[in-house]
Amino acid sequence: MFSEIFSILAPVFVCVGIGYGWSKSGRAFDTPMVTTIVTYFATPSLVFYALSKVELDTSMLWDMGIAALAANVAFAVIGGIILAIFGLPQRAFLQALTWPNVGNVGLPLCLLAFGDEGLALAVAFFTVYVVLQLTVGVAFVSGSFTPKSLIKMPIIPATILASLFLFTDLTVPEWLFNTTKLVGDLTIPLMLFTLGVSLASLQVGSLKTAFGLSVLRLGMGFGVGVGLAYILGLSGPAAGVVILQCAMPAAVFCYLFAQLYDQRPQEVAGLVIVSTFMGFAALPALLWYVL
Repeated sequence: MFSEIFSILAPVFVCVGIGYGWSKSGRAFDTPMVTTIVTYFATPSLVFYALSKVELDTSMLWDMGIAALAANVAFAVIGGIILAIFGLPQRAFLQALTWPNVGNVGLPLCLLAFGDEGLALAVAFFTVYVVLQLTVGVAFVSGSFTPKSLIKMPIIPATILASLFLFTDLTVPEWLFNTTKLVGDLTIPLMLFTLGVSLASLQVGSLKTAFGLSVLRLGMGFGVGVGLAYILGLSGPAAGVVILQCAMPAAVFCYLFAQLYDQRPQEVAGLVIVSTFMGFAALPALLWYVL
């Protein structure tokens, strides 16, 4: 079991470490350019090829979408109550409690732990979660929402197109599958590399608040994930994917939005950093549980 867990964690740590070391060495890294490539090309391609030819019961993909929606609601309710009890600002911290890192860390872990089946399930969870967070989540932090934000999300047409092939007898053209797979395979290494670069540039804010909310993010995530797997009757890779995705640390995007909308960015950065290192320290135990 130890060797299996190590084989899953090693690629993640190595890729994040390369990005971290790259940034600390003073070398240039064009984060906006890489983020644009991942957002507009690589991730939609990954979503398409992972979903369009997956050999799974489609009900399992629906379960992932339901789990993602339920997890988002549960995190918002629990996190909102805790923040209210301790008098902490909702717009600053609730996004970090409700938005686990289902992309940069969650996708590679699910792929390495459960193979192509795990990746397809994780992509279904990721797609629903990201659409919710980049619309409702950002609207909450910014205080405004426009329907145009949906149009600008290429992950949505990619999901619709993949569903067309998934739920019909249409065959994905070989050239289209090969192209999207080639481009989509950029997603995970670029996400991990960028995560390392981002962590190297963030500064810890209030350590006490960051530590407390990090414990809440990870503990709440694991508890909600286990609860949803039980309620939805999930087992095997499906249960493992839901638990892993829910138990991830706070997403780096939380800091970016806090910075953009001036919602205590340094304290949110501290939460992202502390929860990430705590989450990485807990990964061996988490993987042992789901495996």
